[in-house]
Amino acid sequence: MSAARGRTPAAALVVALFLALLAAGCTGGGGAEPDTRSSSPSGTGAEAKVLAVKIDNVAPARPQTGLERADIVYVEQVEAGLSRLLAVYSSELPPVIGPVRSARETDLELLRQFDRPVLAFSGAQSRLLPAIDRAPLDAVPPSTAPQAYFRGQDRPAPHNLYLRPERIPYTAAGTHAVEALGLTFGPAPPGGSAEDSRTVRFPSARTTFTWSADSERWLVSLDGSPARTSEGEPLGAATVIVQDVTVRPSDFGDRSGNNTPFTETVGSGTAHVLRDGMAHEARWARTAEDADTEFTTPDGQRIELADGPLWIVYAPR
Repeated sequence: MSAARGRTPAAALVVALFLALLAAGCTGGGGAEPDTRSSSPSGTGAEAKVLAVKIDNVAPARPQTGLERADIVYVEQVEAGLSRLLAVYSSELPPVIGPVRSARETDLELLRQFDRPVLAFSGAQSRLLPAIDRAPLDAVPPSTAPQAYFRGQDRPAPHNLYLRPERIPYTAAGTHAVEALGLTFGPAPPGGSAEDSRTVRFPSARTTFTWSADSERWLVSLDGSPARTSEGEPLGAATVIVQDVTVRPSDFGDRSGNNTPFTETVGSGTAHVLRDGMAHEARWARTAEDADTEFTTPDGQRIELADGPLWIVYAPR
């Protein structure tokens, strides 16, 4: 007699229930529905062209980690006249990036230039979260990828949150992020004027770029101090674009009552492109949120970049 034929009806019922429970556990179909905001991102981050990470930029957060491997670094104004960075990666990824801080409304408009980027950030105020959910990007704060973040022990919170990018659904594209913006590397435009140093000031912060012929880089200083990597090396850019923009109050603020400024990155205006120890007058234009920003000479010729990292500073008009 086979084992199956020898089972009593009660035993058969127990076996059937066990198999049903086992099948439900394997497919995720049993129990409560998972909270998708606290499990894994819902988008296709592994197919995204760029990873953008919001980086702290006050003295307790320095030196930053992994910033030297970013293809593009944006400098933008935040509350109390301070500055914060948005680092964009595509050609390669460092093992650790940070310190990671919270997102702002400006980031959502800025990032529309990229094709559904992945955005890593520490969080955002509750009223901004619905806008982040609606934005055409894949958001990966700690609540959706807790295994990707950790707290460092060498500095106090909130300046000690770091990202391990290999633990989020993103794979480096292997191409420079400027290509996703429609920008190209090439020779400098004719003309220009020799420039040793350029400083961009916010109400409570400043960023300075000083040309180094030896390293062929614009060495970065933050609030008067030379910027360094976490290994102590100078931080530099091959091209710097100082983009004159309108910075206006937004509908958001911080816990201290400071208004969160909004930087208008759609529109047009003047700019200066720094490369090869020269400064070139330029114009910028972005016709819509989903359009690229074009940088041209005053007579309309497209401006190309020096090979290497690009820093874009949104300078208040």
